[in-house]
Parts: sequence; structure tokens; C-alpha cells
Amino acid sequence: MVADGIRKSMETEGQWLTVARESSYPEAMMLIMEQVVGRKNLLDALKRVESNKGAPGVDGMTVESLRRWLGEHWQRIKAELLAGEYKPQPVRRVDIPKPGGGTRMLGIPTALDRFIQQAILQVLTPIFDPTFSSSSYGFRPGRSAHQAVSTARKHVEEGYRWVVDMDLEKFFDRVNHDVLMAKVARRVKDKRVLKLIRAFLEAGIMFEGVVQDHQEGTPQGGPLSPLLSNILLDDMDKELERRGHRFCRYADDCNIYVKSRAAGERVMKSLVRFLDRRLKLKVNLAKSAVERPWNRKFLGYSMTTHYKPKLKAAQAAVKRLKDKLREIYRRGRGRNIRRVIAEINEATLGWVNYFRLAQVKSVFEELDSWIRRKLRCMLWRQWKKPRTRAKKMISFGLEKERAWTSAMNGRGPWWNAGASHMNACVTAGWLHKQGLVSLLYKHQQFV
Repeated sequence: MVADGIRKSMETEGQWLTVARESSYPEAMMLIMEQVVGRKNLLDALKRVESNKGAPGVDGMTVESLRRWLGEHWQRIKAELLAGEYKPQPVRRVDIPKPGGGTRMLGIPTALDRFIQQAILQVLTPIFDPTFSSSSYGFRPGRSAHQAVSTARKHVEEGYRWVVDMDLEKFFDRVNHDVLMAKVARRVKDKRVLKLIRAFLEAGIMFEGVVQDHQEGTPQGGPLSPLLSNILLDDMDKELERRGHRFCRYADDCNIYVKSRAAGERVMKSLVRFLDRRLKLKVNLAKSAVERPWNRKFLGYSMTTHYKPKLKAAQAAVKRLKDKLREIYRRGRGRNIRRVIAEINEATLGWVNYFRLAQVKSVFEELDSWIRRKLRCMLWRQWKKPRTRAKKMISFGLEKERAWTSAMNGRGPWWNAGASHMNACVTAGWLHKQGLVSLLYKHQQFV
């Protein structure tokens, strides 16, 4: 057999992968499971799973205990994988709230299944990724959401000032297994790997102690899901390229840029038909639209109406941050202000880092002002009684008469937080000394 000859001649796992990708013999692609269980590949997969951490699956095994468990049981698991007999366990269902309302179902595989999925992912990525569209940015090596957003802005700058904003209806829940596996099988000939991937797709979902069948969809939460979604949607990418369209896709979030509303409506209609017939996917027409880019958001960003548009954080993203900060403020009543500020910084620094491409700075200035006012409001509530409020303001250096007048004004905490007496006492400089980091300042540092 050609495959046996290749296996004997290859001295390293890396060489096996090169042959598997480049050989003209279909038998070469039957070595994939050997790649998966190769020592270096497994060590890399274990390190990745350990670094990602994550919650236990239905068996309760933690990521921290996985390495020791594998030391005792791996030879049996390896034999099952090589024989094509390994059976994944059901995933644990967890419902998390979506930013726009409703919930999203996450399927959390066991630590062992995450480890095996990661090992498969590392072997399949070099096989599939080079064939993907250059307009696909989600969950790919060397690609990012920032690249997708920058490219989208460039398309608008070049005159494509209408966007077909596609929303696939419950994409991860509705993936047709037969359609997906047919596309995986185009390049993967190892029947053991194909059987295992289908087993992962069809693994039941454990919910409230009952295992439910899973005949469609690819639950979010497993390492393989992003690659499988890219494999499925690559046909749509190729169709858009064939038609000469400019587009950006990040996982199931796809924007196509055109020059007129009429063109956008034609594209929308034809894509709805293509996705239904070819990929068995439904477009959520209530959430999809043909619109101006500045009236929509893409990966949390929006843009201005200028002919050379500027990127900005979308209002929905600002609202989500404020909602998160409100929870911190609620928990902060009665707590030391430095601790509250430390929590605020933890939430805002990651946010401002993600939105470092934003060119409209007023959003950061407004957020800075809102955060300071919320902190002043929190302090006003903590001080409670007029006598305490007056003494606190005097200690901050406010004139005695003004402090007592302000403390007795009968207005609510939010009004007082924005009033001149609290701004004079709890200044931006004082809050900075307590550790508060300015979003505008941090944004300028990232830029």
C-alpha cells in the first residue's frame, strides 16, 4: 500500500502532514488519525486545553486533573481512536444570555473530548485553512476581528456604501450534519476521523440529567466548532468571490458591500436562496437588512457617514459596557472605592483594547465622564446623611457654607453627582489617584 510506504519513510510527524497535504495519492490522507495521536501534536493540544481552562463536562473532570488522568488511561484511548471505536460523551448544556436579548446554548464537552477535538483541530487546520477565502477572518491563524473591521471600512471608503448585513438563523444550532460531513470528506479520507467528527456532532446534550439526541447543529463550546463552521460557510465565500462581491465574514457574521440599495436587495434575495438550497441554512430576515453601514454594526463597530468613514464603537457595544459597569456599581455600595475602581478598570481596559481601532474619540470622553459621575453618585449614597455629606465635602476642601447648603439641597444622588459641588470635591485628578484609568488616555496609548 502507498500509505504504508509513506508511513515507513516519514521520520517525523511534521513530514507526515506535508505529505498528507501535497501527495497526489488519496491514501496519504488516510494517515490523519496517526497525525492526531502523534506525541508532539498531543502535547501541544494538552497545553492549549490547559491554558484555555474552562468548566468541567458531564463527567465532572477538571482540566487541571486531565494530565494525570491521561497518564493512566491514554493507551486505551489511543487504541480506541486508532481502531475507530472511540465514543465521545454527551456535552453539558449551558444557556448564556445574548447581548441583544435571548440566550445562546453552549455545549461544554468533557475535558477529554476537548483535548481530542483540539488534537484533531491542529491536524485539520493546515489542510483546510489555506483553501479558505481571504475575506474570511473568524477563528483562523493570523487573522482577527480587527482585520475584518478595517477591511469593511476600506470597502465603504472605496464607494461600496450599502451593506447586506446577513444574520443566519441559529446557525450553530441548525447546521445540517450530512451537508457538513460531505464538505469535510472532500479533503479528509481517513474514515476513522470522519466517523469521530460525526460522533462529536451527534453526541447528545445533557440537560437537567437527561441526554437529548442531537441530529443537527454544532454546539458552541468545543474546539472543533469554529473550523467546522468555516468549512461549511466556505462554499458561500466561494460563491461571493465568483460573483465578484466585496465582503467580510467572521464566523457566521457576514457583511457584503455594494454600491446601491437595488444591488443589495438582489444580493440578499439570491443569497437567501443559495443558503437554503446548497447549505440548508436559513437567513433570519427580521435581523438581516440592506442598509447604510453607519446604520448597522459589524463586530461591535460602526462608522461615520464621511466619504472616508471613521470607525467608532457601536452604541450597542457602549450600552453593554454600561450595563456591566452598573452591576459593579450596585455591588460597590458600601465598599472601598479603590476596590470598586479596580473592578471598573478590569472591565474597561479589555473593552478599550478591543475598540482601539475607533477613530471617534468622543465615545471614550463621554464614557469617562459617565464613569466619574457614577462614582460620585456611589459616594453620595455611601455618605447617606446630610451631616456626613457636609463633613465629607469640607474634608475635600469645599467651603463650609457651600458644603452645608449642598448637603441639604434635597436633590437625588444622580443630580448631586453631576452638580458643581461634587465635581469640585471628587475631581478627575482625585479619582485618578485612587487608581481610575481614563478610557480616552488608554485609547491614545493603544493608538
